[in-house]
Amino acid sequence: MPPLSKAGAALAALREDLVGAVFAPGDPGYDEARGVFNAVIDRRPAVIAQCADATDVVRAVRFGRDLDLPIAVRGGGHGLAGAARGDGALVVDLRRMHRVSVDPQAGAVRVGGGATMSHLDRATQPYGLATTGGRASTTGVGGFVLGGGTGWLDRAFGLAADNLLGVELVTADAERVRANVDDNPELFWALHGGGGNFGIATALTLRLHQLPEFSLVLLMFRPRLGPEVISAFREIVRAGPDEVGGAVLYQSAPPGRSTPPEPSDGPPCAAVLTYAGGADELRRLAAPVLALPHEAELAGDLPYADAQRVLDQPPGLRGHWSAECLSALPDDLVEVFCARADGMPGQAGSRQLLFPQGGAIAAGPREFPVPYRDAAWTVHPCARWEDPADDERAVAWVRGVRSAVRPWSTGAVCPNLIGDEGPERVRAALGEGNTLRLEKVKRRFDPDNVFRFNHNIRPV
Repeated sequence: MPPLSKAGAALAALREDLVGAVFAPGDPGYDEARGVFNAVIDRRPAVIAQCADATDVVRAVRFGRDLDLPIAVRGGGHGLAGAARGDGALVVDLRRMHRVSVDPQAGAVRVGGGATMSHLDRATQPYGLATTGGRASTTGVGGFVLGGGTGWLDRAFGLAADNLLGVELVTADAERVRANVDDNPELFWALHGGGGNFGIATALTLRLHQLPEFSLVLLMFRPRLGPEVISAFREIVRAGPDEVGGAVLYQSAPPGRSTPPEPSDGPPCAAVLTYAGGADELRRLAAPVLALPHEAELAGDLPYADAQRVLDQPPGLRGHWSAECLSALPDDLVEVFCARADGMPGQAGSRQLLFPQGGAIAAGPREFPVPYRDAAWTVHPCARWEDPADDERAVAWVRGVRSAVRPWSTGAVCPNLIGDEGPERVRAALGEGNTLRLEKVKRRFDPDNVFRFNHNIRPV
């Protein structure tokens, strides 16, 4: 760190220059500003710069470089490993930059770097348009897209990165650049899965698709029916069109709520079927799972922006999650998956998800660094809990689910679905050959590894 006099003068200048707000330890609002989705993360940044526009981001990056501060970037703040925060770091907080501009004639949308899925989906919905989002309305668009992006619409419209048309970045040198098929094409390639390694995305342009109707079926089952539910769900996906998606999951009750069946039976099983189309057709497609005896049912047309909220979870709980991409879903794997739900941490909204890939994901561009494209299914255990005393047990459960399904793993993984699991998992998320190419892009745009609070790619 530089002398306090220099740091103090620089901080005062940043407060004066920034249109947005600046927080340092001891300032009113600092603790609120440093909070993120996962309560396990409790870090104290040196400075939080809540930027109002790209010019603010440039000023913030210059401030950080002048003081030789590590720089973290906050979009939605959902990342498991707390990449949006760093002890003693400058945090470039983009949440004020959430404007969304729709161009229905061009079939495209420009999204501010701090926008969430809710901002995006509610802006495009009046036009009957959408693009691939996640499975929660509060996820940040920028990190989601740059990490590849899998969600309810990916089998119909491809991964989020497949729909990326352009990115506006502030680099480690505090320069504003554009990346698209014509401008900085190698950087543009790297942004299709390489995450926030190359700069701060102040805006993204995404391809839109026609989505005049969207429908959903949500069914709750006794735990013992899990294998039958998954078998029926698997057949629906196999025989149905690419517009069908969803997930089968086991879920514990969130704090203050109960979910059928009785807790002594174990966590209930749920089937979520989504369809880029109308409810009548979805009910026909969903007949095999609807025919099974269920405890609760929600079915019908539902605006996509509202459907994105179905699995929303509150911030402020402790969390750990991971994923394994699967080559197939045979019956013996189904049995293993269902058996693992019994050890799920209870009473905090933990989930053990199984969702299909294929469709437009598998048919998408082969050149991007997303080797998990070829997986057939993904297992995604997500532990949520309140008491720090349960940390070890919750993390062990997530690791146990991964270990149990690993015999069927492709070895690849979507980086959005994991935390800090070491450099080997980063290479698994990007592909060995892709990693070498990404390292060269990193060297060009961030040779000092300024942006390292991420699934880090080192410059070579």
